[in-house]
Amino acid sequence: MTTEGADEAWMARALALAEQAEALDEVPVGAVIVLDGEVVGEGFNQPISGHDPTAHAEVRALRDAAQRIGNYRLTDATLYVTLEPCTMCAGALVHARIGTLVFGAREPKAGVIRSRARMLEAEHLNWQVGVREGIREPECRDQLTAFFARRRAEKKKRRNDSEGEDE
Repeated sequence: MTTEGADEAWMARALALAEQAEALDEVPVGAVIVLDGEVVGEGFNQPISGHDPTAHAEVRALRDAAQRIGNYRLTDATLYVTLEPCTMCAGALVHARIGTLVFGAREPKAGVIRSRARMLEAEHLNWQVGVREGIREPECRDQLTAFFARRRAEKKKRRNDSEGEDE
């Protein structure tokens, strides 16, 4: 399988994991870590349901992979995630020595790989992570856009319902 074909397939798995996050009313982000063609870690967003501000998809996948392989260093592994990582997650990728990051959609507000900064390119870092972006970008973006549209509509409905009770 070509790199492009593998990227598409692994990102499809990340999208499926993002659906699990959405089922818990979490922001739908999923992540998969692959090493030597095998999944070694998976995760999806759970900061709300898990009462854990660090429970982003990437961090959960890193924890899963480190436990499975018995090492916190994930050199030569590739992390696939549906959304551009934040500062915390980018730092975790460096500490884990992830070989390559592949993400779907840019995150214009908090993404630090391409959108707000190019954190992984900082000269002071002791590890360089390769980056590929835009894999299944429309699907990744649309999943997030639909989620937030639904949340806004639900909030508006609750507001309208509570205003109707006052009359």
